[in-house]
Amino acid sequence: MGIFDAFKKKEEKPKPDFSNVQSGSSTTSAAPPAAAPVPNLGPTSGTSGSEQSYTVVAGDSLSKIAKRFYGDANKWPRIHDANRDQIKNPDLIHPGQKLRIPGA
Repeated sequence: MGIFDAFKKKEEKPKPDFSNVQSGSSTTSAAPPAAAPVPNLGPTSGTSGSEQSYTVVAGDSLSKIAKRFYGDANKWPRIHDANRDQIKNPDLIHPGQKLRIPGA
């Protein structure tokens, strides 16, 4: 027995095998995540000339709302102008706000 034999590992442990791991899900999750809130898109009939309403949800911006209603994100000032009484800063809108959407 040499002087370095005491420092050697007595038994090597087997390395864990992660070859069957799949991404995209968790087995330790207590419950599935809650569904994202569905925005109120207002009337869905072909009323392009009339005003509609929209309830802001988390992640919205005036440009995203403009893109959804007008097909052009650069038309966000129309929504801001119609809602100046409740939107002081166009960069700050909050979930739950009910906005007027002028007709296209």
